[in-house]
Amino acid sequence: MTSKIYVGNLPYSVTDASLKSNFAEFGGVSSAKVMMDRDTGQSKGFGFVEMASAEHAQAAISGLHGVSVDGRTIVVNSARPREDRGTSGAPNSTGYRASNRTDVGYGTGGYGGGRY
Repeated sequence: MTSKIYVGNLPYSVTDASLKSNFAEFGGVSSAKVMMDRDTGQSKGFGFVEMASAEHAQAAISGLHGVSVDGRTIVVNSARPREDRGTSGAPNSTGYRASNRTDVGYGTGGYGGGRY
């Protein structure tokens, strides 16, 4: 089973290959990916590494957390599962509808609704 590791505060010069080689010192690396901005193509300054085993992952976390890379102190810890972001910015699954709001409608401030 692979263990996913979050690596933050990376210098913008770090590539997938250099990230993989740094973590390979601690065991088998399944994958290493630096997150890139889709508009500019530049590094976002963080990435993820998948190690072959939990023991190798823990060794890498212990060995690399707080290490200085090109003048930046990197953060290395276990990756958390991605949070559900919902749908299109709506506050919940029902979305933005007047029927879901308490401050809109007749009797609460006039025809257009809203509190005054």
